[in-house]
Amino acid sequence: MSIDTAAAAPDPPAWQRVVLGRRPVRTLARITVVIAVAVVVFTFVLLPVRGVGVSMDPTIRPGEFVLVSLLTYRWRAPARGDIVAVRLAGRRAVYVKRLVALPGERLAMRGGQMMINGERLDEPYVIARQAWNLDETELGPDEYFVVGDNRGMPMALHTMGTTSRARLLGPVIF
Repeated sequence: MSIDTAAAAPDPPAWQRVVLGRRPVRTLARITVVIAVAVVVFTFVLLPVRGVGVSMDPTIRPGEFVLVSLLTYRWRAPARGDIVAVRLAGRRAVYVKRLVALPGERLAMRGGQMMINGERLDEPYVIARQAWNLDETELGPDEYFVVGDNRGMPMALHTMGTTSRARLLGPVIF
């Protein structure tokens, strides 16, 4: 005959069961893992960006959150039409723009229409256009041209231009 001398563990108080469950050590371990995974993902894989201003409207509306893939351009080159995050100062200050011209291409804008190597660029994402004009220029071997989708605003109020490959953090994926 065996007598069990170990007393049963008392139930934790109600507040502890609600906050940490019946097994607080296991719950705290899970919380720690979730936090560690979130830190890794949002440091090295995805960058959340909130749209500010109307330059990408209607594609990205002011206040809308998007996720930028920080790994995509390690496996493939930036492509025309990508919506990209362009690093300004540090990793958190970025512009989100449309990539329209690639290294070595000649670009111009005539009457609001983007021209690449003398050919009209089809841009179905541009809803409204003003008569923007840019003189023809040729991009260098490491230069890309980015511009917002909202061409219905005055050109003077719009930030656009060339950027180096090193400043492109990645494409918007969601």
